Amino acid sequence: MPPLSNPPQPLAALLRSSARRRDRTACRKLHAHLLKSGLHQRPPFPSALLDAYAKAALLSDARYLFDESSHRDAVLYSALLSALSHSDRPSQALSLFRRMVSVDAVPPDGFIFATLVKTCSRIGSLRLGKQAHAQFLLSSFFTDDVVRSSLVDMYSKCCAVDDARKVFDTVPDKNHVCWTAMVSGYASNGRKSEALELFWQMPRRDLFAWTALISGFLQSGDSFDAVKLFVEMRRSEVEIDDSFVLSTVVGASSDLAALELGRQLHGLVLALGYKSSMILGNALVDMYAKCSDIRSARAVFEGLVMRDVISWTTMVVGEAQHGRAIGALDLYDKMLLAGVKPNEVTFTGLIYACSHAGLVQKGCELFDSMEQDHGIRPSLQHYTCLLDLLSRSGHLTEAENVINSMPYVPDEASWGALLSACKKQADTPMSVRMADRLLGLKPKDPSTYILLSNTYAAAGKWDNVASVRKLMAEMDVKREPGYSWIDLGKESCLFRAGEVPYTMRHEIIRLLNELANEMNKRGYVPDTRSVMHDVEENEKEQQLFMHSERLAVAFGLLKSIPGTTIRVIKNLRICVDCHNVLKFISEITGREIVVRDANRFHHFEVGKCSCGDFW
Repeated sequence: MPPLSNPPQPLAALLRSSARRRDRTACRKLHAHLLKSGLHQRPPFPSALLDAYAKAALLSDARYLFDESSHRDAVLYSALLSALSHSDRPSQALSLFRRMVSVDAVPPDGFIFATLVKTCSRIGSLRLGKQAHAQFLLSSFFTDDVVRSSLVDMYSKCCAVDDARKVFDTVPDKNHVCWTAMVSGYASNGRKSEALELFWQMPRRDLFAWTALISGFLQSGDSFDAVKLFVEMRRSEVEIDDSFVLSTVVGASSDLAALELGRQLHGLVLALGYKSSMILGNALVDMYAKCSDIRSARAVFEGLVMRDVISWTTMVVGEAQHGRAIGALDLYDKMLLAGVKPNEVTFTGLIYACSHAGLVQKGCELFDSMEQDHGIRPSLQHYTCLLDLLSRSGHLTEAENVINSMPYVPDEASWGALLSACKKQADTPMSVRMADRLLGLKPKDPSTYILLSNTYAAAGKWDNVASVRKLMAEMDVKREPGYSWIDLGKESCLFRAGEVPYTMRHEIIRLLNELANEMNKRGYVPDTRSVMHDVEENEKEQQLFMHSERLAVAFGLLKSIPGTTIRVIKNLRICVDCHNVLKFISEITGREIVVRDANRFHHFEVGKCSCGDFW
């Protein structure tokens, strides 16, 4: 660092440089020098120093500097308001704004109004956003187009798209940011046709505009069209000089569980020279893990030059969901040794890993360490994971004690986790008791009603089954039909239970019959407990025979290259019988079969599953 005996202008430049580099030590040294030289109250140093502290993530220092200042003007308020708005506690900016107006009587300018509106956007408060809008209209800055662009963005992010459009239409000279904010607003709120119509009206469609449209489609759950737009953008020869759009479309391939697409995008990332991008690396790790290729996910992770908490956590969660609890725990130890502080999601993944591996003591230790060692207060989701950990391993009484004593009101997921475990442990009295509590919540998730119906049916409480079905009808709850999807790159197919494509019916049924004969020789006995219909045993077995995941695996065996891994996506939890069948098929055919169901990944290989039959 150069000597600090510099005139004011170079000192101001040094402050700006330290702020850009987020150099905490340099900021504090410069502050000390300004105090010694008596320049600390001389403009532009108060606001420049405050801004430097804020950008260096030294908000407490910035706040102290602000409170100690003898003259708090609009410039100083602007610096701190902006810092708080971008911090992890943006609501504090609103408190500061009230102090600015009521205590120091400093009138807000255009920059402050824009910051205020962005803060309302960040905290997702439409009510406060409208109040800010009203104050803006009453001010002398009511024609400020920067503030109006911020209002378009705020209304869009608060799901008030029509209000956003009203503001958009009042801007006479719309800049590129304003156009893009409105396009993003339509896209992210599912207004697809309006987003596209406005997009094609834009005076300039650069990478920034394409990224806003594509990420908006992804946010609204339209991953398929997000990918189609990216392909169209590539055909338009838009230069990709920023990696964000790539991370967005890699995220879309994760949502679609489209492994081949993900691999092609990985190749594009390398070809465009973004191999060292940590954000893209994190997205690729997540994509491979969600697309059932945990080995490639780990390879990308190991190749990352820099890793942040998101990198480590993504890999920990990936290992956990693939039933590799030891790998997840080992990564956590390495993460701590690397000096990376875990976050809430890290512990969700770790406790989940322990839950699905029966590591009760380790999971409880991790739960306790959240607050004791890392200062993280467990959320309702963490307590639900703890409930699952205890109940899944048969500690039902302890789990019930937790749900009755935790500092949160148990929700549908909490009671559902406990009920599922009671049902699996065949504790009928407790199952019925938990079902009664869960039914009292009038759940929203269709799968919860199926769980309730099956629980009462297993207990022989047919009146309760009728009540559940009546409630489903009253609340218009539709049962999600089960399906399995298999993608072989050039060919893919979606299967529903009992439905086989006409062109493949003969081959698939013949192969399943051949496999069934071989399984019978090896000791297979159908487990019909998951068939809750009052029909004959042979009909129950026939229903199991035509489950969607078996049809998808048979299709994969017939169509894929011999020796390759068969990957199937199932929208519901795999039943016990299909789980047993796929273990047999993996042993008979010598193929690895990976099934992603609603809960986790199952890797079937040589007659065994990665879950250890503990799911």
